[in-house]
Amino acid sequence: MSMPLTDASHDLGDDRYAMRWRRTFPGRPEQAQPAREFVAYLLSGCALADDAVSTVGEFVVNALRHTHSALPGGRFAVEVRRWPSGISIGVTDQGGTSEPAAREPDPMEESGRGLKTVAALASRWDWTGDANGRTVIAVFDIAN
Repeated sequence: MSMPLTDASHDLGDDRYAMRWRRTFPGRPEQAQPAREFVAYLLSGCALADDAVSTVGEFVVNALRHTHSALPGGRFAVEVRRWPSGISIGVTDQGGTSEPAAREPDPMEESGRGLKTVAALASRWDWTGDANGRTVIAVFDIAN
């Protein structure tokens, strides 16, 4: 069950041991695949790699559908953190008029389930920011 973060920039595990990678991508739909490949490469061999790749895919799609990152010249950034007891995936966009929220879509809708999927996969997720830019982050605790 997914639990919300108190602040998307905190509660990431023991940061003293975290490895971090960050890459910026042009805000175009064809960049979703390279973003997923970036995460898959960094988390190769990690038990939660597939969940993290699915999550970054959802976050990127949302950034391109609902924020200024998809405007001409727009960008989004993907950050991966890995420490002995977990990983986190974050996507920073250029903000927009709506706030990220998991919702109940109409059963006939073809989209609208992304953040519900993230909530099912991740230990917790949340976001921080405003109309000028935001970061959506998911944390995955690795069972010992």
